[in-house]
Amino acid sequence: MSDLTGTERARYVQGMFARIAHRYDLMNRLMTMGQDIRWRQEVIRRAVLTPGAVVLDLGAGTGDLAREALRQQPGCCVIAADFTLEMMRVGQARPDSLPIQWTAADALNIPFRSGTFDAVVSGFLLRNVSDVRQSLQEQYRVLKPGGRIITLDTTRPPKTPLSPLVNFHLHTVIPTLGGMISGNPDAYRYLPESTEAFLAAEQLAERFLSTGFRHVGYHRLMLATVAIHWGEK
Repeated sequence: MSDLTGTERARYVQGMFARIAHRYDLMNRLMTMGQDIRWRQEVIRRAVLTPGAVVLDLGAGTGDLAREALRQQPGCCVIAADFTLEMMRVGQARPDSLPIQWTAADALNIPFRSGTFDAVVSGFLLRNVSDVRQSLQEQYRVLKPGGRIITLDTTRPPKTPLSPLVNFHLHTVIPTLGGMISGNPDAYRYLPESTEAFLAAEQLAERFLSTGFRHVGYHRLMLATVAIHWGEK
């Protein structure tokens, strides 16, 4: 997987998420011990949504962030976009009546006009795209002036005395649990591989700044293996 780039990488990621869509939410809860719910709440709080705000949940998967946006601000308009249709189908089948608009979209070529959104949020998207810079540029483009970007993603952890514990969790616990629950251990070997190949939190913050975002910051979570980043257009 690590040697794939461009279109080949995109097809691999799309196929992988299609195969694990039916167990994706359960695995997120198990891998994070339920903490991902609180992380998504923080993402939406940092979006500072007001009634009438237009929000894009990019790489929405099953729509956890889209739902959280409507819970925190029922008066906003939320579009959930992903390029894996199977993930969105699982989200659409949930037994709730939240008014989410679903659409197929590529994070490298967002199919909306410039200046459309008050906020663009994402959960575990950027480490999966083949070109982080292009995705950030696209998110910057579709934001209104003053609009906010908030991302939740894995991040390459620094070396600390706890590194052996982190490595055991990433390389042993997650693939074993993922194989048992989803029936697809390869997908959950991809997770630690892509995490370690991804940008460190400081490097991703620099990418935000070089894209043009201001007021950039980040918050590390879960032994520095996850981070929330934010910025403003």
